[in-house]
Amino acid sequence: MKLRIKKLDIFILKSFLLLFSGTFFICLFIFMMQFLWRYVDELVGKGLEISVLAQFFFYSGLTLIPLSLPLAILLAALMTFGNFGERFELLSMKAAGIPLLRIIRPLVIICAMLSCISFYFQDVIAPKAQLKLLTLLVSMKQTSPELDIPEGVFYSEIEGYNIYVKKKDRETGFMKDLLIYNLSDGFENAHIIWASEGNMEMTDDKQHLFLHLYNGEQFENLKSQSISSQNVPYRRESFREKHIVIEFDGGFNMVDGNLLSDRSDSKSMAAISHSLDSLTTKADSIGRTMYNDIKRVSYTTPTLTVQDSTQLAKGELPSIVNVDSIFNAYTLAEKEKTLKHASSRVENLASDWKLKSMQMKDTDNNIRRHQNDWHKKITLSLSCLIFFFIGAPLGAIIRKGGLGLPVVISVIIFVLYYIIDSGATRVAKSGEMNVLLGVWMSTLVLAPIGAFFTYKANKDSVVFNIELYTNFFRWLFGLRPSRHVFKKEVIIEDPNYAHVYGELTEITGLCRKYLDTHRLGSTPNYFQIFTNNTPSNTIAEINDKMEKQIEELANSKDAAILNSLNNYPILSTQAHKSPSDYRWLNILLGICIPVGLFFYFRIWMFGKRLEKDLNKIIQNNINIQERIKNQSLDI
Repeated sequence: MKLRIKKLDIFILKSFLLLFSGTFFICLFIFMMQFLWRYVDELVGKGLEISVLAQFFFYSGLTLIPLSLPLAILLAALMTFGNFGERFELLSMKAAGIPLLRIIRPLVIICAMLSCISFYFQDVIAPKAQLKLLTLLVSMKQTSPELDIPEGVFYSEIEGYNIYVKKKDRETGFMKDLLIYNLSDGFENAHIIWASEGNMEMTDDKQHLFLHLYNGEQFENLKSQSISSQNVPYRRESFREKHIVIEFDGGFNMVDGNLLSDRSDSKSMAAISHSLDSLTTKADSIGRTMYNDIKRVSYTTPTLTVQDSTQLAKGELPSIVNVDSIFNAYTLAEKEKTLKHASSRVENLASDWKLKSMQMKDTDNNIRRHQNDWHKKITLSLSCLIFFFIGAPLGAIIRKGGLGLPVVISVIIFVLYYIIDSGATRVAKSGEMNVLLGVWMSTLVLAPIGAFFTYKANKDSVVFNIELYTNFFRWLFGLRPSRHVFKKEVIIEDPNYAHVYGELTEITGLCRKYLDTHRLGSTPNYFQIFTNNTPSNTIAEINDKMEKQIEELANSKDAAILNSLNNYPILSTQAHKSPSDYRWLNILLGICIPVGLFFYFRIWMFGKRLEKDLNKIIQNNINIQERIKNQSLDI
């Protein structure tokens, strides 16, 4: 027995790991393409070497491994258990007495190990890779674009120069009808060169451009040499061949990565904790300093005249000064001076407080970013386990393998996770939500879903039975199917029309009596609906009798009777009464006014519909009885 279980574990692990290895590289490739698309403008047209691009893809792949693992686990778990269900292997395991939790136990251990690997990557490897990647990106942004002068437009990517090329030969590299504006000495001292043709090449050190020009002219403004002259002289030079060297840094230079080491996403958890202590201490220090400055500057004694100050010092004025009375005693010139002084002081205080608030806001945002990245390392690792407990039960429930439905479900679940996580994290970083709650929001939402699916799959409960949900919504909104009675090819026993005739008369009497004693079409009493839970046995009795007669008349050979049977409605025996058979639940629904109003109008609608149904039953009974009389069917 132990050997069989061991072989089963090996079989499950092999099935899962083969799919996981494929889905992981697929997910990593997708995320890398999405990441590359964000920075495609920084890479294209700059002539970057293969080694630089290789470093970019390598470091970006390392940083994206923790994000690719959860989606790969989800997709692999869905496909593995979907295949098991589709090939009836899961059914065989359960038939052998092995519960689902025992089947997934080896995979839970593997996913726990993958969670630990994800955490290790985020805490140790990803920060270093992130720093290297950010350094590369900044270096790429500062790298000059590869020289490619277009036709028919002025090219100004070379600093101090504007170059116009009328036509360009892509094969030989020769350019026709060149116009070069050298503005390095200023616009008034511009050098203009025209050439019928020429070509351009980069020096080996990629620090200069070497221009070879043929059959052209050069114009040079000489204003700097004759400032006092009203007529500005210039120099004109014709040439058959001319060579020009232009400074142009086209190489790739790596910037100093230490400038980016203070970012929270390039730190380990220990470094983030240390930075949080420093930032918190700094914020407290700034806050105390601001409080003391504001208290000292903003709440001083109002400005008084020299005489008022002298009297206040001698004790001739009260300590509590009425500023309005002092202001009213001023002359117009003094009032204007005082108001200007107060307005200037308020503006200075407002700008000072705004500057200080911006400093505090930046510090608080930095603290929240560090807290977010600290908790993110834990939540992203836990998502590997959570996604497994969503994917494995779902695969066991839907029992569809391959890359069809599992991929669709995986994408939907991951998009839901990404929307919740990114939205809550963004709100938490802005300070509108607690950082802890924002970062853990996706875990708090998806963990109960995983637990629910695991419980349902372990109990073999029906979760994705469309008929179950269809029946629920039919019950909720009062929808009902139509009745379909067809003529039978083989009839063993004909209906007893005499007995049916009498039963239809009895059913008609019950319907009329119920219509007379109940005002089904009138407005119901709200209080009685939610306090009276007495079942309506009469409607249930009418329904039972009617169904029995329909079942017996279905053996008839008469087409008119069979058509009349399809006119009988399918009755909802309790829908026009209270919402539930439990009185406490009815009272609770009635107290909750929005829900109570929904059920109130629902019951009112069912009552009016029941009135029409009973009248239809009466009329249908009469029609069938007349048909029985007219055809003399053994009555």
